[in-house]
Amino acid sequence: MEDKHTEEQKYIRAKKKVKSIKGFYVHLTVYLLVNAFILLAQALSGGGWEVFWEWQSFNTPIFWGIGLAFHGFKVFGMDMLLGKNWEDRKINELMHKDKHDSWE
Repeated sequence: MEDKHTEEQKYIRAKKKVKSIKGFYVHLTVYLLVNAFILLAQALSGGGWEVFWEWQSFNTPIFWGIGLAFHGFKVFGMDMLLGKNWEDRKINELMHKDKHDSWE
């Protein structure tokens, strides 16, 4: 009976994770489409292609992108940036380097 309960909890957690990943990808798609439209509209509305050299043209993509990055960290965790077991690999690498340097 307990195994069934545990499996059900795993299923519920997995379903929530899939839903949050799907939400992130929807957010990313909207970000790309809206910002492409904004930049294209700015370029075609008399600003010309020089609009891409102005800081103000990128305020929306930059600040929204920061929010999107935080959303990604919430969904995928730090593994998204540093990868799985990054700390352990880095510690082993530094220990190996220290051992190698001490023999020279």
